[in-house]
Amino acid sequence: MAKVIICDPIHKDGVQMLRDAGLDVTLDTEVTAEDLLHKIGEYDAMVIRSRTKVNKELLDAATSLKAIARAGVGLDNVDLPYAKEKGVEVFNSPEAPCNAVAELVLGMMFNMARMITEADAGMKQGKWEKKKLTGFEIQGKTLGIIGFGRIGYTLGKKAKCLGMRVLAFDVALDRVKQYIDEIGAEAADLDTLYAESNFITVHVPLLPQTKHMINKEAIAKMRDGVHLINAARGGVIDEEALKEALNSGKVKGAALDVFEQEPKPDEELVCRSNVICTPHIGAGSVEAQIGNSTVVAEKLIKFFSS
Repeated sequence: MAKVIICDPIHKDGVQMLRDAGLDVTLDTEVTAEDLLHKIGEYDAMVIRSRTKVNKELLDAATSLKAIARAGVGLDNVDLPYAKEKGVEVFNSPEAPCNAVAELVLGMMFNMARMITEADAGMKQGKWEKKKLTGFEIQGKTLGIIGFGRIGYTLGKKAKCLGMRVLAFDVALDRVKQYIDEIGAEAADLDTLYAESNFITVHVPLLPQTKHMINKEAIAKMRDGVHLINAARGGVIDEEALKEALNSGKVKGAALDVFEQEPKPDEELVCRSNVICTPHIGAGSVEAQIGNSTVVAEKLIKFFSS
């Protein structure tokens, strides 16, 4: 019987699926890095989210480990090359939270367009700032989506239904072109997307080639008054360059769910009135959490039954 340790909280449905399949499951969702290092050698598989870091030291200690299941999308907390070298399979659940993230991004767009959080804050301070709060409609505006995987596709489909023009960029254009065409979006290179988009949202993994891809040079190519959204990974946007662009007005507003430093992001950035911030809640819906847990459970069950 395969032994599985669940190191971070996941929805109970996934836990039950693993147990019903006959796997020996240990729930240790507050395990420290030091304790995990001592006990990981007992287990054939581990289930993690973003808290647990699977580095070279941990993988060396995991003498029986055959699989790592990340309940979520990002795998930047797993040393993937070393896991592969050690013969450890790595699974994640990119299909589960795509709608939740897409809906959060849409909410951020509506918020920036109509200044909802600013209006709410004023009302709570006894202010009636009706004349100051004239916004704009997103219908007819252009949304640039960088990274047209599951989340980008889902967001683009919703944006088209709202009457937006959608520009899509992806490094694997041949692979996603049919999905771009399917929703009536337009494939674009980055320079075109930067120049023509009213809103720009990034949906790429954090890799060496994507770190700070939205930097001073990229922002300079964007239209004046652009709105930037990041619900992918914090390091994709150079926060110093973003602050400069917010100061100059080049970027009119930003909405950030992820940050270069979590859980203590740059206060100078977070506290700006033209920046909407949320604490990495992109996948924070009940439906997405159920999906994350059951998808990785299915993958682990299939792996150990094959």
